Amino acid sequence: MSWDDVFSLLAIVGLAAITLVARAFFMIPEREIPMPDWLRRGLKYAPLAALAAVIAPEIFMARGALIGSLHDARLPAVLCATAYYFWKRGILGTIVVGMLVYLPLHIGLGW
Repeated sequence: MSWDDVFSLLAIVGLAAITLVARAFFMIPEREIPMPDWLRRGLKYAPLAALAAVIAPEIFMARGALIGSLHDARLPAVLCATAYYFWKRGILGTIVVGMLVYLPLHIGLGW
């Protein structure tokens, strides 16, 4: 085992430990951590904001630039999935409808 392997292994173990502590930080204390109400309300929306930050570039960008044409399978898929969500309020159905629109357009028509 070379020194590069040892350093790589130490880096992986260290990053895993940091990740574990960061994710378990709120579960470690025995009592609830006091927070102002504005922070508690803000943290309620953090998962939605993170999801939007990940999904929005995937919908509106291709190869690091905004899509230049409406001839992209993602746009009708997003519109149909959004309409389904506001109609039925179901996450699984939203995903299924989006993929049922996206796949034929992307694979079948080459959009």
